[in-house]
Amino acid sequence: MRHPTPPATTRADALLLAAGRGERMRPLTDTCPKPLLTVRGRPLLAWHLDALARAGVWQVLINTAWLGERIPAALGHTYRSPFGPVTLSYSMEGRDFGRALETAGGIARALPHLDDVFWLAAGDVFMPDFPFEAAARQRFAASDALAHLWLVPNPPHHPRGDFGLDAQGRALDLPADDPRPRWTYSSVALLRRALFEPPWCDIPAGNPQGVSAPLATVLRRAMAAGRVTAEVWSGTWADVGTPERLAALNRDGLSSPP
Repeated sequence: MRHPTPPATTRADALLLAAGRGERMRPLTDTCPKPLLTVRGRPLLAWHLDALARAGVWQVLINTAWLGERIPAALGHTYRSPFGPVTLSYSMEGRDFGRALETAGGIARALPHLDDVFWLAAGDVFMPDFPFEAAARQRFAASDALAHLWLVPNPPHHPRGDFGLDAQGRALDLPADDPRPRWTYSSVALLRRALFEPPWCDIPAGNPQGVSAPLATVLRRAMAAGRVTAEVWSGTWADVGTPERLAALNRDGLSSPP
């Protein structure tokens, strides 16, 4: 049964993506949502939540699907970070549609509950020292960009990267034969609600029909119009995409909170 989106109250400043099945992480994800897998003694999602709290982001929305009820059961509606309590709300795609809606579909579903400018991060990426700076959000809000992406050097499992970057700081959707360097999209971005309106995205806010759509298509449309900016992040980053990568992170030993 599909449930209507409840009316928005206080809008969230950040959306954490936690709806995916995590096929490559099986059998670990057969019984545990991927964003709750433990890295250095703490769930993956906890690292993002602590970093957001450290930056003064106190309202966070998390989308869920696969084993989605386990995430609010584990985190509740108030996350107690070392920096203060973070209020959590949830977009329950699995409950409402029986499946995840992919990235753009999930963002569109959550849109009524998000601020005009909001942080985005994937719940299966480890970036414990990313600052989520208020100044970066303010610069983005004052610009005409629809999205600002953080790119990282290409990891061994993704050697060709995703996007280029020009001298003016605009992200580029380079053709396959273009020799210019590409970087990998880290999954962290600042987004504007207007990115999820025509002509960039045709899914209505709240996504009442449960349309599934990838974010990359929306970003590429905005890139073609010069409306996506980016910068390269050189801090700690790991896409926890396989059990081997998870084991490698945990071999580094336990770490204290950020």
